[in-house]
Amino acid sequence: MNRDGKGVYEHETRKPTLGFFFKLLFRKFSQLLQLNLLMLFMVLPIIAALFIFFLGNKTNTATDVLFAPLYGLNISTSSLPDITSLLDLSIIQMDIPALKPLSNVIMILLAAFLALTWGWQNVGAAYVLKGLFNGDAVFVFSDYFYAIKRNFKQGFLLGLMDFIFIVVLIVDFVYFSGVGGTFGLDFMYFVILALVIIYSIMRFYIYTLLVTFDIKNFKLLKNALIFAVLGIKRNLMAMIGIILLLALHVLLLVLFIPIGISMPLILPFVYIIAVFGFISTYAAYPVIEKYMITPYQQKAEDDEAEAEEGIE
Repeated sequence: MNRDGKGVYEHETRKPTLGFFFKLLFRKFSQLLQLNLLMLFMVLPIIAALFIFFLGNKTNTATDVLFAPLYGLNISTSSLPDITSLLDLSIIQMDIPALKPLSNVIMILLAAFLALTWGWQNVGAAYVLKGLFNGDAVFVFSDYFYAIKRNFKQGFLLGLMDFIFIVVLIVDFVYFSGVGGTFGLDFMYFVILALVIIYSIMRFYIYTLLVTFDIKNFKLLKNALIFAVLGIKRNLMAMIGIILLLALHVLLLVLFIPIGISMPLILPFVYIIAVFGFISTYAAYPVIEKYMITPYQQKAEDDEAEAEEGIE
């Protein structure tokens, strides 16, 4: 593994440019496919819960809040024309999920599994992705579980915090995007939107920092926020890349699903999760290297040189 050969490159001479990204992606694609199998456990519980929620039992409900009082007035006033007309306008109904107790229990168990394993799954993936970027000899399955074992406690705690942050941001974003009309509500919507974007970029760094350094969670999050600003150009390029890849698959769904071709529905589960992780790691690691790894190595070399001079 130490000999030069086809497909081998020196860590010191690689330049993380856009062109090199596609070259490295092509080299490591088979290992990304292996990693994607492990990363599926991040999304399968979510898909299963959504499947139960939307495809389970349904009940009819009126979409207009005026339906109930108008219905009561229509009965008590012997169907006055004006009341009847308004009732006809508000009577439109839609199906909403009406989950059985067993369905609720299954969804709770799925959420609990995801929350408890979220950090470990991200730690294992981050360690493998970092190795792929650095050109290390990576053994996907063994390295994945090695990273989990090595960062078992901190990975669990950080993952639980990360999971809670994500859930809170999603709930807040959905709520404030559905209400509005006042300055306060509109202001909160843009605040939450900004937080979603900032935290999404911070997540490029959080788990990579965890598997690279021995660092406390608070300082880790602080550094992730700093790097989200310092690496703004690379971060934006990564966000654009992820959005474009998502848009491509949405376009394929729109084009092919109506004519009965289901491949665009299945294809993303083969590779897209790992590729998203690879894009974020490719954007984040050079920033970490520039501001944390290189200065530390330089200081160590300077200290060693000073020590040798002292001995002489």
